[in-house]
Amino acid sequence: MKEYRILSPSGIVGYGFPEESFRAGVALKPDLIACDGGSTDPGPYYLGSGIPFTNATAVKRDMTLMLKAACELGIPLVIGTAGGSGADVHVSREVEIVRQIAKEEKLSFKMAVISSEFEKDMLIEQLRAGKIEKLGPAPVVTEQDIQDSTHIVAQMGVEPIIKALDDGAQVIICGRCYDPAAFAAPAIRLGYDQALALHLGKILECAAICATPGSGSDCMMGYLGEDYFCVEPLNPERKCTTTSVSAHTLYEKTNPYILPGPGGHLDLSDCVFTAESDRKVRVTGSRFVPETVPSVKLEGAKVAGFRTVSICGNRDPIFISQVDSILENLKKRTADNLSADFDYNLDFIVYGKNGVMGQLEPNNQITSHEIGIVLDVVADTQEHSAAVCSVARSTLLHYGYPGRIATAGNLAFPFSPSDIKVGATYVFSVYALLRSEDPLQLFRRTYEEVGEG
Repeated sequence: MKEYRILSPSGIVGYGFPEESFRAGVALKPDLIACDGGSTDPGPYYLGSGIPFTNATAVKRDMTLMLKAACELGIPLVIGTAGGSGADVHVSREVEIVRQIAKEEKLSFKMAVISSEFEKDMLIEQLRAGKIEKLGPAPVVTEQDIQDSTHIVAQMGVEPIIKALDDGAQVIICGRCYDPAAFAAPAIRLGYDQALALHLGKILECAAICATPGSGSDCMMGYLGEDYFCVEPLNPERKCTTTSVSAHTLYEKTNPYILPGPGGHLDLSDCVFTAESDRKVRVTGSRFVPETVPSVKLEGAKVAGFRTVSICGNRDPIFISQVDSILENLKKRTADNLSADFDYNLDFIVYGKNGVMGQLEPNNQITSHEIGIVLDVVADTQEHSAAVCSVARSTLLHYGYPGRIATAGNLAFPFSPSDIKVGATYVFSVYALLRSEDPLQLFRRTYEEVGEG
């Protein structure tokens, strides 16, 4: 079986990558260019709001290089989770960028667009039929959760991508997609081992992060054989080692040996990582275990309120030593000073104390000479959250505490205005499994002849 070569330019379309690394990959004559377009990592806001978390200018730069190379080589280009979250509105922006590039660069190809967004009525029917199941620690999904969601998507597996290739598409733009699927589907279609293809896709979707030094903004080449795969960075300043590749195999997994995905899971308990050279690693032993009834993961988001934040700092050791009691009393003072007739949540993030880990921070001692404080307010309207933030910020600025000497103010503000109206904030409202005997039918496909032809 011929070795199948996959070029992964970047961890996400729009993150950028060095052209020199990309040209090195193109020179190796890959059989596929694939790139992930996003994930839920940035939180529910982008899915809920429909706003892409990748910049259009940056996406166009990356996509231009990938499209031109795919057309020159006559190979597929597959983009997963387009626009960051993969809802139809995100996909539409990426599709329009592809059309612009094709026009400007005089490129011609057949494009498939695969939707992963579902109608609410259809999902309510599935819920009533008992086909939507609880996923891990996430709460049970209700009909109200579905109704309240602004967008609900599902992670497609390899089946819709394979079908699009069978129908003659060269460029495939996917909605929400299981990260490895964009890389694995074309190889699985040609008969390569499903487990090895998915495991390779798991590594390639983050591009050169599995190298040392790692980077999500540099190119990686994957080589898939009959009973193995290899990975190698395309920047000579990076290398893959057995440690770096095996460590990345543990990435984003609750179980070090099991990687669940649409239709089944990867069993990696028998994997062997071998150094092919001082910068190339060979992997064997991956196994795929199919589900009895295939499932896809649903993701939905809804509005949880409106946020206003204020960012400030303090360098007074007396203030810093009392920061916990000061902030606790600030909540009471704010409530008294505002007498709000609406619900709100006032919270604080204190950098220099436990801003990263919060209550999980094991170090109880503040060792820094300064701290940063983020006042975070969420309320039912933007005006209400702004009112709470304004009162809390002004109260903290002039708060009198034991041992205070200066009266000019307790806080330093890096920005003016000091209060930032963030807008609507979102929470994940649907996080569950949808069982389906035929996952291919869940994802709508449309086709378009792009370019002069």
